[in-house]
Amino acid sequence: MQTVRQIERYWNARQYDRLTRSLLAARPEASERLAIELGHAIPAAALSLIRMDELMQAHHPLSPKLIRALLASQESDGGWGDPLTTAVCLRALLLGSGQGIAVERGVAYLAALQQTSGIWPSVGVRRTAEDPFVSAFILFQLADQPVFQSVVRMDAAADWFDRHPSSLNADTLRLWHRASLRCRIARIQSMATGWSVKIAG
Repeated sequence: MQTVRQIERYWNARQYDRLTRSLLAARPEASERLAIELGHAIPAAALSLIRMDELMQAHHPLSPKLIRALLASQESDGGWGDPLTTAVCLRALLLGSGQGIAVERGVAYLAALQQTSGIWPSVGVRRTAEDPFVSAFILFQLADQPVFQSVVRMDAAADWFDRHPSSLNADTLRLWHRASLRCRIARIQSMATGWSVKIAG
């Protein structure tokens, strides 16, 4: 796994593809597709922030630069070019109880793209064919985040995966298994919150 010094070296050298590959190498969500699709500056910045948080180095002087890069690259529709990149950027911005207009707009972008079936397309056009891999990645990154849970149809997404296991390739199935744990935890937390509200009321 990358150290902050290695992250900074790759970032400053603009070796974004190499940075992305090195950051994904030992992660549970790693795949060749992710390495290719996230191999540019903005997802590399987001993955770097996630790794720095894991290393408890979020205070490092590189962090504000990476956050500014994410905020400056958010598009007018609220996303970061595509659902995969948007999911990882949101995950990075939500670290340390992050919040704000950029997060709200990014989550709204993903909510608007969620298809009636419950899952997401690979590009920022709702009418595009659904993509189970992208959907599993979005859920893996964000299913445990209350701000995400409050605006998307989590049950519809989980139900889609439960109904279509035989149509998933190995990378998607592996991602979904990890994402499904976060979905189940989110569902339990939601039920517990509902119970506590009823008890308090």
